[in-house]
Amino acid sequence: MKSHILITILFAASVAFVGCTPTQKGAAGGAAIGAGVGALVAGDGNRGTGALIGGAVGGLGGAAIGSSNEKKQQQYYGPGY
Repeated sequence: MKSHILITILFAASVAFVGCTPTQKGAAGGAAIGAGVGALVAGDGNRGTGALIGGAVGGLGGAAIGSSNEKKQQQYYGPGY
């Protein structure tokens, strides 16, 4: 039963990213990973704060990487790709 729920969540997440630009995909992925790492690194009483800070930093970093990839795609394929 747990595997069905996990597969459903992963499918929904993949469908949600279909129309996103590389910058948006990077920001979302970075925020998710950053929030998870921030919650793990924070102390017992500060998990929510750690997740918020980690999510913000991860989102900014992911957006920067995604933007860089998007610029490379535009240089290679041309604008509007």
